[in-house]
Amino acid sequence: MLKNVTITLSEEAAHWARKKAADENTSVSRLVGRMIEDQMRLGDAYWQAYERWKKLPASGEKSAKNRLSRSESHERR
Repeated sequence: MLKNVTITLSEEAAHWARKKAADENTSVSRLVGRMIEDQMRLGDAYWQAYERWKKLPASGEKSAKNRLSRSESHERR
């Protein structure tokens, strides 16, 4: 369901929005709506990824046991 909202812009911002909307062959309303939805998704995706990252083990914890010793890493094949 779409909702109508009223926003207040500076003259300069309104001019930019009208020009940008015309360049994209859309209305200012759709342009602003899309920009807000994009920002909403970016914010949600960022924080969800951050929360997943915090739950990952530290890089040293997981890989240290699988590392080669110094002599193994310098061993020629």
